[in-house]
Amino acid sequence: MTLQTIVDAVTTDSPALSVGSVLWRFGPMIYGPALLFALGEGAVIPLIPVIATNLGAGVALAALVSAALVVGQLCGNLPAGWAVSRIGERLTMAIGGTAGIVASIALLIAPNLVTLTIAVFILGFCAAVFGLARHSFMTTRIPLSFRARALSMLGGSFRLGVFIGPFAAAGLLAIFGDEHAAIWFTLVCLVGVVLLVLLGPDPETDAAAALARTQAHTEPLLEEDTGEAITGPIRVRTPDSPGVFRTMWQHRRALARVGAAAAALSATRSARQVVLPLWGVSIGMDAPTIAIVVGISGALDFALFYASGQVMDRFGRLWAALPAMLIMGLGFIALSFTHDLSQAAAWFVVLGAALGAGNGMSSGILMTLGADLAPQRDPAAFLGSWRTLTDAGGAAAPLLVSAITALFSLTLATGIIGGVALLGAVGFMRWLPRYVPYRS
Repeated sequence: MTLQTIVDAVTTDSPALSVGSVLWRFGPMIYGPALLFALGEGAVIPLIPVIATNLGAGVALAALVSAALVVGQLCGNLPAGWAVSRIGERLTMAIGGTAGIVASIALLIAPNLVTLTIAVFILGFCAAVFGLARHSFMTTRIPLSFRARALSMLGGSFRLGVFIGPFAAAGLLAIFGDEHAAIWFTLVCLVGVVLLVLLGPDPETDAAAALARTQAHTEPLLEEDTGEAITGPIRVRTPDSPGVFRTMWQHRRALARVGAAAAALSATRSARQVVLPLWGVSIGMDAPTIAIVVGISGALDFALFYASGQVMDRFGRLWAALPAMLIMGLGFIALSFTHDLSQAAAWFVVLGAALGAGNGMSSGILMTLGADLAPQRDPAAFLGSWRTLTDAGGAAAPLLVSAITALFSLTLATGIIGGVALLGAVGFMRWLPRYVPYRS
């Protein structure tokens, strides 16, 4: 199957085109660099609190260092959108990969917590670059007939890296007995990314040539959701866009209601990435075991990403959003009661797996809901507002966990995150049937 065949089929919304055929043709050049980056990032994320504590941080300060990753992703959204729109995804990814290499070297030699935090921030910034660059190409070719499945599969490529990464880190820790071995692994992955981006085929060039030969009309560009808490900005497609702030006012009711529930989901996802490693450190688990538990959670998260898209396309968005939020909310609340139990480690494994399963059930839903709610003629400004709201929720959650842990305890912070998830479930149940009736 040629690139021209796929472009023709997608832009005409051909029923003969399947998700599998798109991934089979575009996978190596679209998902390869993003998967490799996620693999390296997934190896180092569970160990950031461990490295921070080795440098003298307490539990609360380790949470703050971990939160720098999410803050970096949030701060990287607008610069990444500007760069992709002006210099293209290939050069943007090469610059982002190079910056990630510098951040990995800084992680290796970090003499203090300030250097470590800056390095983690830059790594998060680079994650925003990769998330935007690859998806900005792929989402222009998503037919409405399998929108949710296609977007869920896109998030699944990042989840695969986050799933395999912690297991790779655990293996390296078992062999070398040093957390820095996982950072070396990340460094090698990022070098591979830069080489693949610079030396591999350029999908932008190939697609532009194919699209120049087709008379079909391409759908408005949508942007990315990675399975992680923070998403990128969208590229504006029309010169007469009303702008973000005007669009926020015009759609304030949908944004305040459905958007608030979506922000709660984003916050819950983001908190999971911080709470699980911190919880393992807090109950006295060693670094390899923490990495394995986080990897198990990521495995279940990854295993369910396509099922999430199937459920949303076939039964409606609410049937994915509501179970996911209930599972994660109850999972966090249950975890908060297990810290001082004699079987705390066993409960950590079980509930960590439950949180991963709940997150996997919601794969792709943030971008899918944004696409459903957006004005079909000019969705760009609305989606910018939508992503601003959900990104704020994802960025705020780790900071909230850090603050509550510093003032009170990690157990209280975990329970409060569970309450946020349950409130989000109520919001979805109340507002999705009203604002997305044909998809709920």
